[in-house]
This record gives sequence, C-alpha cells and structure tokens, in this order.
Amino acid sequence: MKRRFVVQEPNRLWIADITSVPTWECNLYLAVVRRRPKGVIHHSDQGSQYTSLAFSQRCADTNVTPSMGSVGDCYDNAMCESFFATVECGVLHRHHFRTRREAQGVLFAFMDGWYNLFRRHSALGYLSPAAFER
Repeated sequence: MKRRFVVQEPNRLWIADITSVPTWECNLYLAVVRRRPKGVIHHSDQGSQYTSLAFSQRCADTNVTPSMGSVGDCYDNAMCESFFATVECGVLHRHHFRTRREAQGVLFAFMDGWYNLFRRHSALGYLSPAAFER
C-alpha cells in the first residue's frame, strides 16, 4: 500500500487498532470496525490479535484483505492512534467505570453520539464523518 491512505469512496481501506478499557469488573478491549463491506483492505499494526490465525481466517471468510505495517513503525497506524488518543482524552481519562455496561454506554455515546456526528476532521474537509458520508 505504501501509505496511500486516500481512497475514492468509503469502505475500501480500514485503519485498525485496539485499546484497553479498564472497569472494576474486568478489562474490556475496544477495537474499531464498522459495517460488512466486500473487498476492503484492513490495515493494522503487528498486534497479536491481528497476526493470529483466527483473524486471518475471519478475513478470508469475509473477503477482507489484511495489511500490516512493519514492526515498530507507528506511522502506518497513525490515523487510528489519533482516534484512540481522542477517546482516551475524552472518555477514558475522565471516567472510572464500575461495570462493562457502563463503559459500553459511555463509549457508544461518545463515538456514535458525538465523534461520528459532530467532530470535524481536517482530512474530511472539516466535516464530521457522518456529514462527509452524506
């Protein structure tokens, strides 16, 4: 891919990552994945969840092409890292979740109620993701 992160339409290239969300019950893991397109390229870092045989098989089963950055290269995944930095500053550093359900509700409200609908992105011409797709 050579870091060509510009595509002509949605759901051709996904940039992926995962982060831990602590609760008093257990640690949750938040991964960003949306929809069920065909023929998408799923680009991630070299995390064990993305190098596993189960993940490779799931990609094959759903016509998704896995792509990974080189080991120790933080730039391939920078867009997703930026998203998680926003989640950490906006949610995780401000809340101490008692339950999984509480964490899920707050994270969903943040991502689907604010980030996707209202947060403007310079890469999208200063539109929110929802406005950009419309």
